[in-house]
Amino acid sequence: MAERTEIAQSRRWVVKVGSALLTNDGRGLDEGMIGNLADQLVGLREGGCEVVLVSSGAVAAGIVRLGWSSRPHLLHDLQAAAAVGQSVLVQNYETAFRRHGVATAQVLLGHDDVIARDRYLNARGTLNTLLRLGVLPVVNENDTVVTDEIRFGDNDTLAALVANLIDADALLLLTDQEGLYDEDPRHNPDAVLVRQCDVHAPQLDGMAGEGGALGRGGMVTKLRAARLAARSGTETIIASGRTTDIVARAAEGSDIGTWLRTGKRPQNARKQWLAGMVKISGSLELDDGAVRVLQQSGRSLLAVGVRGVDGEFARGDMVSCRDVQGREIARGLVNYSAADTRRIMGSASSEIEGILGYLLDEELIHRDNLVLV
Repeated sequence: MAERTEIAQSRRWVVKVGSALLTNDGRGLDEGMIGNLADQLVGLREGGCEVVLVSSGAVAAGIVRLGWSSRPHLLHDLQAAAAVGQSVLVQNYETAFRRHGVATAQVLLGHDDVIARDRYLNARGTLNTLLRLGVLPVVNENDTVVTDEIRFGDNDTLAALVANLIDADALLLLTDQEGLYDEDPRHNPDAVLVRQCDVHAPQLDGMAGEGGALGRGGMVTKLRAARLAARSGTETIIASGRTTDIVARAAEGSDIGTWLRTGKRPQNARKQWLAGMVKISGSLELDDGAVRVLQQSGRSLLAVGVRGVDGEFARGDMVSCRDVQGREIARGLVNYSAADTRRIMGSASSEIEGILGYLLDEELIHRDNLVLV
């Protein structure tokens, strides 16, 4: 059995916690659980890791705050509960982390924010900036205006998309079960916990079929999330949030829960995912110096190295980067529209704000969003 060295070496984590762990038997949020989770995540940060928390629980908290005896069925009632509960949830996290001197930031996302190209760049930039500032982002689905997350009650997919967004090394899905079993343990006491498995292994699909263990208790969504996270090389662990010191034990590479392996180097996997995510919307002609920097130094593309713009594209579109002979050397997500790129091409980064009247990014294409071809 392979050792979990990839997990132990992880330095950027997305931790997702579900409503089943956070709610106190229908009596609202479990402040003790939230406090314990905060203690563990602070410990992970003190070990040199960056952490983003994806948390469910807003709807459940709102239902209790509104005095309702049961979960409503009408969409607008659910959205109202989410709006009320979101402030309760964030207040609880802020209080728990403040004890450790850690600032939190509420980040509400819809799936479009991490799939649409322009929003992807904005969301990625915001989360990376918060991490650089030492702030712990608390991410949730924007249930107040987005319908499908409320309808399915699942933040696993959102957590995986956040892992893609920030190039997380590891995704920890905390649930009320020990992990994935080969059969439903509630029906078969001899069911075996899947300690580790390749995330794309076909036998996992068999477990997720009708009547399979993964089809119950939300495990099928966790498998899908793990496969989505694997697109950017993120390793996934599914484990019980009620296990003592679960975060630390998972992070140190202990044989706990279920490890779904990617089998790819993170950077290579992310580049493959990035290269296939969108169509080419235009092209940039680069001078020889810019070509050399991209090919030999692996650095970002700056506006000063661009000498021509072809096509019409928006911020976040995929563009082709070509040398003076027209040969494609790279592709990447551009930070400025075609019109703005034409205005700033050939200019130093320090001149962009003076030319455009604003500065989105110093790079025309950041190296993390650039793929050599």
